[in-house]
Amino acid sequence: MNKHILRASLEDASLAPEACQVTPAHAERPPAGAEMARVLGTTPFQMALDSSGAGIAHWKHDPLHDVVAPMSHHVIMAYNGTVQRMERRMGSAVAIGTFRPGVVIIIPEGSSSRWDIPKPVDVIQLYLPHATLERVAGEVDSATSTDLLERTAHPDPITSRLLLTATDAVVGNVVVDTLFRHQLMDLLATRLLAAHVGAPSTFQPTRGGLSPVVLRRAIERLHSDIDADVSLAALASDAGLSRFHFCRAFKESTGLSPHAWRRQQRLEEAKNMLRGTDASVISIAVALGYSSQTAFAAAFRKLTGDTPSNWRRRAR
Repeated sequence: MNKHILRASLEDASLAPEACQVTPAHAERPPAGAEMARVLGTTPFQMALDSSGAGIAHWKHDPLHDVVAPMSHHVIMAYNGTVQRMERRMGSAVAIGTFRPGVVIIIPEGSSSRWDIPKPVDVIQLYLPHATLERVAGEVDSATSTDLLERTAHPDPITSRLLLTATDAVVGNVVVDTLFRHQLMDLLATRLLAAHVGAPSTFQPTRGGLSPVVLRRAIERLHSDIDADVSLAALASDAGLSRFHFCRAFKESTGLSPHAWRRQQRLEEAKNMLRGTDASVISIAVALGYSSQTAFAAAFRKLTGDTPSNWRRRAR
């Protein structure tokens, strides 16, 4: 094999770290969402970003033959389209991989490469600030580097499934999905530290749930309709815990993650309104904070297997 070319197999198309081109840390880099919009020449099908630029985007774009410039966030992608071969070049190094479900692509912060993808692409992208990765590593007592490896069509069905579920967080109930995104970001960061850094991570286990007082206060906040009161950061801060440890302790106490508990609570509210009032489905959707009747109906059906209208007829 030519020492200047790394040909990645179907099973593992990852690049050695030394093959990556990384710009100096002080160089000015665009946010990932802005650079992706530039190079893809389109707008995302769906996107949810926070003030740091961290977020989730669903892109459907045409074939790509261009250079992705260094970005100020790590970019992690899960492929959701038809199987196709692609090529990624970094200087004299070349990775040839196969885009297919179950693989991930990782572009570390500051990395640059040329992409040649011959067919249209359907992909979910996570934009992760390095500060988030470092915070999560500190919260879970990770004894490892936080330097992500370059990955090209690397088999990782766990990370791929997590990212593909993120499409549910881009639409629907704003309050619930904001909480879900916070948890998903931390969960994905934990997974990246375990599987995609230079050395395996070691996490120190912690046990025990929330105290009754802290749990009651958290549930009161989750019942609130105020967006700020149901942010994961606010819940964790109020409990005196990191976001990671709060989520673990909350699930230990309730059997559900904060996001799943909130979604279940919204479902019960919806059932009570459908059963006990004559309010229209659209007015119930608005009252519960959903962006549209369609989003509400999709969420309701996902949890119950039925539409709100059909469920109401059977419940009365």
